[in-house]
Amino acid sequence: MINPLDGVKIALGALKVNVLRALLTMLGIVIGVGAVIVMVAVGSGAREMIGEQIRSIGSNLILVIPGATVQGGARLGSGSVHTLKSTDAEAIIRECSAVKLAAPNWGEVTQVVYGNRNWRTRVTGTWDSSFEIREWPILSGRLFTHEEDKQASKVAVLGQTVVENLFGDTYPLGKMVRIKSVPFTVVGVLDRKGQSPRGDDQDDAVFVPLRTSQYRLFGTPFPDEIQAIMIQAKDLALIPDAERQVDELLIRRHKIGRNQEKDFTVRNLTEVLETAQKSLHIMTTLLGAIAAISLLVGGIGIMNIMLVSVTERTREIGIRMAVGARSADILSQFLIEGVVLSISGGLMGAILGIIGAFIFAHSSGWPALVDLMTICVAILFSGAVGVFFGFYPAFKASRLHPIEALRHE
Repeated sequence: MINPLDGVKIALGALKVNVLRALLTMLGIVIGVGAVIVMVAVGSGAREMIGEQIRSIGSNLILVIPGATVQGGARLGSGSVHTLKSTDAEAIIRECSAVKLAAPNWGEVTQVVYGNRNWRTRVTGTWDSSFEIREWPILSGRLFTHEEDKQASKVAVLGQTVVENLFGDTYPLGKMVRIKSVPFTVVGVLDRKGQSPRGDDQDDAVFVPLRTSQYRLFGTPFPDEIQAIMIQAKDLALIPDAERQVDELLIRRHKIGRNQEKDFTVRNLTEVLETAQKSLHIMTTLLGAIAAISLLVGGIGIMNIMLVSVTERTREIGIRMAVGARSADILSQFLIEGVVLSISGGLMGAILGIIGAFIFAHSSGWPALVDLMTICVAILFSGAVGVFFGFYPAFKASRLHPIEALRHE
């Protein structure tokens, strides 16, 4: 049996005879492996980016918003009416054992003014627990307190984008800003949060105590009305229990009958993350499968060129058989040549794929996660393609009759 190392040397020597033809033969493998690596890297990066954006809102997060309603025979969508109160949030904390924290929200987009500068942003009234739910640390200063909320104090906590546009290089703590002509003292600045899953700038925000927003800024059509309740479950595994408990509690509190439609909606943002990641996984798999077709095309190219090589080297095969080479030696030699050809293409494709993934990430702003396992699998698959498509030409070469092969011109 031929020594594998000697077989590789002979294969490389055969490929050197016609380098251009070898490169063109490997082109399908190169494109296929490179495309697979780029697609998987970009898809994995996109899944990670979406995961980070959703996690940036907060972990174990549940959102309660007003539900649909019917007016004049037309069914309006979720959030079309305000049926929640801050007392609902208090009851959730008090009665739902799977819930760790809850915070009601009430706000709108309005102008914030400092000196001769103004900035239009969303001003949200909430509790101080909202920042713990969203895992949003304070960068400087402090958060407003529960006592300040009870007293409807005129204090504000600013996001980084608002600070940059209103204050520039000026130190904001202790300064006075005006929100709808009402003066507020800046008591804290939040750390940078980044974009939300919808692409909104989370740092473009101002937070004030809930009662302050209800009674001093925006007013409410009904006493103590709120727009939403943010809830944090005690543990990821307890999210389904927390949803069920919140749902049952609000049904009782809102006196909703068995056949009546609920006037609130409970949403689990963990499910949003899982759905988005599943969708991206399907897209990545689909694109990777399409790219893998190039590997099959490359394999067909290898088969074609090796069939040509067998025809061109028929006399050489006859001479080897005449000096003692067995059919198994000829078979293994041509198989080694096919594998060397495909793995060489796989290595070149891997290099181009890594470079392409980083170029795409740099130009698009998406992260690209190049996985070593993906590279190894792609290269091994290219080797398998070489064995699969190289077997028939190698088998054909091994079945040649020595005398007929020597007579071949």
